[in-house]
Amino acid sequence: MSHDHDDRPQLTAAQAAAVLNPPAGRNGGDLVVESLQGLGATTVFGLPGQHALGMFDALRRSSLRYVGLRVENNAGFAADAYGRITGEVAPLLLSTGPGALTSLAALQEAAAASAPVLAISSQIPTAGLGGGRHGYLHELRDQQASVRDIVKSVHTVRSASQIPSAIAAAWESALTAPHGPVWVEIPQDVLLAETSLPVVSAMDATPRELYPRPELTIAAAHLLSNAERPVIIAGGGVVRSDASGKLRALAEKIDAPVVTTFGGKGAFPWEHPLSLRSWLEDRHTTDFLEDADVLLVVGSGLGELSSNYHTFRPRGRVIQIEADAGKLESNHPALGIHSDAREALADLLEAVERREDPAAADRVRTVLEKVRVRIEAQELTLEQQVLAAVREALPDAAPSFWDMTILAYWAWSAFDARRPNTMHSAQGAGGLGYGFPAAIGAAAADPTKPVLAVSGDGGAMYSIAELATARQYDLPLTWLIVDDGGYGILREYMTGAFGETTGTELARPDFVALAESFGVPAVRTGPESLAADLSKALATPGPSVVVLPALLRMFEPTHL
Repeated sequence: MSHDHDDRPQLTAAQAAAVLNPPAGRNGGDLVVESLQGLGATTVFGLPGQHALGMFDALRRSSLRYVGLRVENNAGFAADAYGRITGEVAPLLLSTGPGALTSLAALQEAAAASAPVLAISSQIPTAGLGGGRHGYLHELRDQQASVRDIVKSVHTVRSASQIPSAIAAAWESALTAPHGPVWVEIPQDVLLAETSLPVVSAMDATPRELYPRPELTIAAAHLLSNAERPVIIAGGGVVRSDASGKLRALAEKIDAPVVTTFGGKGAFPWEHPLSLRSWLEDRHTTDFLEDADVLLVVGSGLGELSSNYHTFRPRGRVIQIEADAGKLESNHPALGIHSDAREALADLLEAVERREDPAAADRVRTVLEKVRVRIEAQELTLEQQVLAAVREALPDAAPSFWDMTILAYWAWSAFDARRPNTMHSAQGAGGLGYGFPAAIGAAAADPTKPVLAVSGDGGAMYSIAELATARQYDLPLTWLIVDDGGYGILREYMTGAFGETTGTELARPDFVALAESFGVPAVRTGPESLAADLSKALATPGPSVVVLPALLRMFEPTHL
């Protein structure tokens, strides 16, 4: 059997010499950081713990930049945002037991949003693995069991020589469509044991491409070319696969209106004549989608938020392009195409015939006008004023990260993201505390742009400790905290369902004074001065906080 070696990495003479004479004083932790460097990582997130000290000590001997947060869950959110912004793997270094478990809510969000996070956790010493109750610090019967339902893949290491292969396999898994979080765990003694293994050099972890099957592309192109009223729903998969240009070209070639899901914000230009924007929680939009004779769904599973809470009932043929096989036809029968969105859209763009429909833009305008009239009838001028102020202050290319808060729920439907991959929220898993630590990850990824985080006062308290992180690394981010004295959306839900609230009202600090105690400049603002205060904060180097005391209300739902 012959092998072709031409495509394998070749070592220089100097590298070969280093292989034969590895430096002294290295341990398993060095193999971790060398593997990450060999794969192209430049930045790692995390939080040290006793079992993981071998990894953290090795960081000193590496060129990796470490961004340490104050809570593991927040470190996970920061890694998630780094992965979303860069499209690259974001390593997350964790310790055993409580440290590992505290990251799980962030990994759930990364899984829901297809963010490539590589969590590398320590484990109890090798002698304790296998489920026996040895009484080691941080011991769990089966740490993997806690993460297996969340991450894409789990990789266990039991000896130093397994470390590079495990990390490379996890890296490949994280970047294979659909992107997602992966888990590697390494026992404490393996991380600490001295090693004479050669320094890790060239690593190959090329992700597998996920192409559409050609017969399905032909069938989908035939349906779209001959449709009378085609419509496109563009989800987060379009953003994750950097397919916005392909989406626009396809929509224009067949004159198909496009609505973006909340995870797909920015995938299609807001002001485009074919843009239905993202008013998915609106019956006028739902009616329009149901009336399509061919509906192309790209990079969305049509879950609860994307289907107007499962009230959407398509009457025409559905074509669904989705990289996550588990989401294919999970909610509606369809011509299911298991593929990366970019690859499928590229093939469809070549295969469809040009189709002209001068009335398509008029139909879009009619729907948007109905939506406008419905919202204006509810006299929610404060909410629209606040959202407009944020849009005015935020530079087009600046990313924004939105917590689970009323202003974010407005933004899902009503905010013009202007650029693909600039607006992000925690709507995948729906956990609180995402906005500010995620903004830290984005600012670490690209410190040349200001970053905006938006939270309510309840969500802000989840991540207040990270003001110290933002100050320590002097990151260019502004945190807008909308203070309404409680969990505002839960207050609305409970009042609507039960007539009164329980557990929604919160004591909270003076956020301005608290931020200033961290050395972070802060200002209290009002709706009229919000745009100016936000603009000034975003234009000032380093972290800042803007506090807006305001009681915002949601627009009336149409799914009840």
